[in-house]
Amino acid sequence: MSMGMGDKMDAASPWFEANRDGDKLRISAGGPWTVFGAGAVDAGLRALARENARVAEIDATGIESLDTTGAWLLLRTKIQLKQAGLKVARFDVPEHYRPLLAVIDTESLDCPKVETRETLVGFLDRVGRSAYEVAGNAAGILGYLGRITVDWFRLVVAPQRHVRITALTHQIEEVGINALPIVGLLMFLVGIVLAYQGADQLSRFGLDIFTVNALGVGVLRELGVLITAIIIAGRSGSAFTAQIGTMKVNEEIDAMQTMGLNIDDVLILPRVAGLIIALPFLTFYGDIVALIGGAIMCYFQLGITVPMFVRQLHEAVNINTFLVGMIKAPVFAYVIGMVGCYEGLNVERNAASVGRLTTRSVVESVFLVIVLDAGFSVIFSVLGV
Repeated sequence: MSMGMGDKMDAASPWFEANRDGDKLRISAGGPWTVFGAGAVDAGLRALARENARVAEIDATGIESLDTTGAWLLLRTKIQLKQAGLKVARFDVPEHYRPLLAVIDTESLDCPKVETRETLVGFLDRVGRSAYEVAGNAAGILGYLGRITVDWFRLVVAPQRHVRITALTHQIEEVGINALPIVGLLMFLVGIVLAYQGADQLSRFGLDIFTVNALGVGVLRELGVLITAIIIAGRSGSAFTAQIGTMKVNEEIDAMQTMGLNIDDVLILPRVAGLIIALPFLTFYGDIVALIGGAIMCYFQLGITVPMFVRQLHEAVNINTFLVGMIKAPVFAYVIGMVGCYEGLNVERNAASVGRLTTRSVVESVFLVIVLDAGFSVIFSVLGV
């Protein structure tokens, strides 16, 4: 018995034939199996008669061209035959299309299962898996931190051998100079908001002038460095992950390692060092811009002139207030750079992984920056700074 779809004589159309020999179902396929002709064979494959068949053989060696749509149709047919209880004893495709089928088959197997019913066991299973993933990720970051610490030691001992000046200056330009507009705009707005809210509350008690105190201490000690670090985590940390991840997908990192290049020296250290140098300057710049925004709001909202603002700011803050904020900047930069590069190296060989780990990089960086800021607050409080 023979069944067929498509016209074997039409070289521009895909075709297949299904023949029965007892309990054996033989399927032969040929022509161009691409997205343009998929509709011609899709319905026929879905309606394939399988009654009383126990063994199936798929001979796709006649296929002349194959894309992901055609590969998916072949694999779907194979899966449907297995689900119908048939044993697929043969599945032949041209040798040069086997890698494509392997990729499509792997992606299909990795599809997550859809939870249709919420149960206590399912909830505990998700919690356990999440905890295991977080613990594994934390262990990975610690191991990576140890390896990079050794590289930093080599850098300090022999900087002439490991420092790449061109790459370092390029990174300083990328993460520092090119970030000035966005940091300046956002910090200017933060200064305006802080001054407005402070004036709105303190003016009720006749303490208008202390708006300058709240603005100065808040910006220089906490908010200036914290908001700048969060902006840089979203801008530069994510860029590190995307850049390194894309290089890994394109196998550029494998090529560099084959040529004997040290990935840490070439990719990691210039980015982290550039961020450590740039973030303190960005923080200082952000502090100044935020104070300018606050001064403008104080003038229009409270009538505090610039000389009055400067005199009150001088009385409200001292050098320690400024240094408390600046000390945090290189630490935050180190964490953002390390997390961004670490997640970039963890990218798998597919585009979806780049987006997923870029998002995770930003979340982890912001989380760690806020945790470290809380830790610094406790330490400075204990030290009485």
